Amino acid sequence: MEDPDRGAKAPQNGAFGGVGGRNPSAAPPRGRQSLQAGGDSADSRSGRNAPQGKGPNRKRRKRRRGRKVFAREGSDSAPPAAEKRPAASVGSAQSNARPVAPAKSRANAPVGPRQEMPARRSAPATGSGVSSGPRSHQLPVYAALDLGTNNCRLLVAVPTRPGQFRVIDAFSRIVRLGEGLSTSGRLGKPAMDRAVEALKVCGDKLRSRQVRRARLIATEACRAAENGSEFLDRVEREAGISLEIIDRKTEARLAVSGCGSLVDRSTDGVVLFDIGGGSSEIALIDLSSARTPRLANHIVSWTSLPVGVVSLAERFGGRDVTPDLFHAMVDEVAGMLDRFEGRLRLAHVTSDRKRFHLLGTSGTVTTLAGVHLGLDRYDRRRVDGLWMDNAQVDAMIQKLLGWNFEQRVANACIGADRADLVLAGCAILEGIRRHWPAERLRVADRGLREGMLSELMADDGAWRRWRKGAS
Repeated sequence: MEDPDRGAKAPQNGAFGGVGGRNPSAAPPRGRQSLQAGGDSADSRSGRNAPQGKGPNRKRRKRRRGRKVFAREGSDSAPPAAEKRPAASVGSAQSNARPVAPAKSRANAPVGPRQEMPARRSAPATGSGVSSGPRSHQLPVYAALDLGTNNCRLLVAVPTRPGQFRVIDAFSRIVRLGEGLSTSGRLGKPAMDRAVEALKVCGDKLRSRQVRRARLIATEACRAAENGSEFLDRVEREAGISLEIIDRKTEARLAVSGCGSLVDRSTDGVVLFDIGGGSSEIALIDLSSARTPRLANHIVSWTSLPVGVVSLAERFGGRDVTPDLFHAMVDEVAGMLDRFEGRLRLAHVTSDRKRFHLLGTSGTVTTLAGVHLGLDRYDRRRVDGLWMDNAQVDAMIQKLLGWNFEQRVANACIGADRADLVLAGCAILEGIRRHWPAERLRVADRGLREGMLSELMADDGAWRRWRKGAS
């Protein structure tokens, strides 16, 4: 499974359509895949830019829908280019989601069925990727957006084989929405501005496709902020997107759903963790007696720590981190885990370090993996699914502790965006390892978005339809 951006494959179904964002009368919205080259362009479909022949009988070759076709010069069969249509709002609607309707503005516009948009689009923004496999235009399209404390991420995908999907569009940008939240209790205007601009890009991407179902979520920053609701209203008004604030239990479950394929088949248990910007979710998964396709069914205990890389770095400082300061951060996290009442519910498995493993989905563990591999440029294909043993994790944390801020900035897998956050993330990881000292850690460059897509497709019967079509 590949994902074109680093970012990171609900019992409710999100809907994509309607105008004006959140609809109080509608049902609540429900709910890091191989990347293949292909896709159509507007020019190839409309017949523009085709080579000119010397006579009416000369054949010209062009590409349409990923296959070679031939048309005679002078033929009137080529359809005209689709007319450019204005944007429409994206948000929650009824569970039988309809494609988004074209509208003249984001507000007070009529609702109606969406006609196909032109395939020509502006070049993807930084951090995005676009791909389309054969016949992807015939498959239902699903979308998942995760606005976190630190990142804004979008995946758009189509189902393939049962349990799998192919990403056809993606976007990821560090927005630091939760910047200053831990001290003020409010979202700051610069942070909200950054997030809205990123969400506008996401909204444009969603409106350019016939999305069957989508789930668009916000997590800890919007949960905790006094002005979180005001921010969501602004997002709906300016970006045309209606976001659903999910609770911490749902966030933990979605992280588990997104990482199921990375669990070792021979293990008896897993401690899965997602170190976020404002919170960190931990799920204890018992596989000692049985195993079903949905890993979330095996969660025996979970918790959400009210601390993430942004909030911990703001509290202790993330730029100049001494060993003493680092250990103070670890002690802070360990103290929170001491108060986690369900921490021993996997004790019959975790008492033997060889019977379980850690599974981490976050920028912290992917950064450690990239540094461990010595990558000149971050490569998700080499990081996602990587195993690291205790000695390797220890060595990487000590290496980062030995670097000053400028050295962390200079590393291609850290950079300026993460240089002041990565050691706070390492401190959270150390607190987790102190309580569940497994011999191995598996790295996941996937998480909430993949979990949302998997649940949306499963609940919608996308893979059942695939089986019928294949039989």
